Amino acid sequence: MNWKLQASMCSLALLIAAPAAFGDAAEVYAKNCASCHGKDGTGSGTMGKKLKVKDYTDAKAQATFTDAEALKVILEGKDKMKGYKDKITAEEAAEQVKYVRAFKK
Repeated sequence: MNWKLQASMCSLALLIAAPAAFGDAAEVYAKNCASCHGKDGTGSGTMGKKLKVKDYTDAKAQATFTDAEALKVILEGKDKMKGYKDKITAEEAAEQVKYVRAFKK
């Protein structure tokens, strides 16, 4: 099998496995985050554009914050984003950070 076909098959496998790998994190993101940050993390929805949220698929945008900073924002909120410390656990918030990092291309 040539390397291009192998690479394509590997990429497809990762795309299929990604939701399962993140499990609950994907559900939490869809429920709490996607309305502003977009299902795909681009922030291209109406609210995302209005609030000028970061495009999490952009490596440069992801480089502007640390995992610790992202965790703090998820739990405590920032600017117009409310915190979720009363709705999700610290462990779930940490999984959200990993989930957001996975958007990076």
